Amino acid sequence: MATRTLVGLLVATAGAAAFAATATPPATAPAPTPPPPGIAQSAQDAASRAARDAERAGRVASEHAASALAQSEAAMGKFSNAAVEAIRRAARKAAESATRFQAKAAYASRRALDESRDAARAAEAQGQRAATATGKALEEAEQWARQGLQSSQDEAGKAAERTRDALQRAEETTRVAAQAAAEATRRTAEAVRHLKSGAGPVKN
Repeated sequence: MATRTLVGLLVATAGAAAFAATATPPATAPAPTPPPPGIAQSAQDAASRAARDAERAGRVASEHAASALAQSEAAMGKFSNAAVEAIRRAARKAAESATRFQAKAAYASRRALDESRDAARAAEAQGQRAATATGKALEEAEQWARQGLQSSQDEAGKAAERTRDALQRAEETTRVAAQAAAEATRRTAEAVRHLKSGAGPVKN
């Protein structure tokens, strides 16, 4: 009798343990901890500053490219060594500005917030195109300057046209890149406002 009672208690205990095991929900992983407010604020400040720096650099590069194009257009048909050299210097200035812009846009892309990263990467890509286009324009201008006025009028005219066309492409590409950088700055500012207001990520 005692043995049957003990067996019954063991069976009941095992059944209760099995029920508890099946009834207990599985443990869930803890939610990711958001970064401390100080770190989040620092990231937002860095992203905003980098975006603004890239926008300023893009604006300067666009202005320099436009200036070089204007000089080459003004010199068409009335060449002189001084004019060709001035265009070469302007093209070099544009290329150097575009290279600085490319570097700042790349840095801004690395520091961008998640909500504005696509815009920052687009500005970086446009900055690379601008640097390439202004570099090619500088090559044409330097070739023209080396050729100088020693060549025939027809050859000089063709060199001038090649330089002007290359500078025109550089001006267009750099202008688009500057606009992309401005858009990245706008998107970054919008993301920061949303994050500070507690409204959550921006839905683009």
